[in-house]
Amino acid sequence: MAQTVDDALKAAQLYTDDLEYQMIKLPARGVVAAASILAEINEPFGAMIVDKDEVTLVIPSDAVTDFARRMYGHAQSPAVYRLITLDVELDPTLTGFMARVSSALAAQGVTVMPFAAFTRDHLLVPAEQFETAWAALQKLIGRVS
Repeated sequence: MAQTVDDALKAAQLYTDDLEYQMIKLPARGVVAAASILAEINEPFGAMIVDKDEVTLVIPSDAVTDFARRMYGHAQSPAVYRLITLDVELDPTLTGFMARVSSALAAQGVTVMPFAAFTRDHLLVPAEQFETAWAALQKLIGRVS
């Protein structure tokens, strides 16, 4: 039987690592530097997205200064983010999971930057909105009434 959104939400646990993150924008030619930085940091969460126009790197805030000299032409997000992982294995054919999650956060006025891994979804929320986001997601997954 195919996984449903309700089943996934019931099975989900929330996870955070209590770190603060920054989003870094690099020119498209910065992909090798970004990949090597991400490999050196070796934290349980990090992300790199490469598209035709830019490289986006998500790293712990305390690592930005350490690697700034290697991030030629970078721009740093003005916001500091916190991680929330929806810790449940999601079927790749599941439809509507992130729509329900983002709707619950939008109803509380929380900005969200979603990242999908192979089987789990991760969210970056502004650090100042973390508690609001956490409470909204706890309610969504049925851990709080």
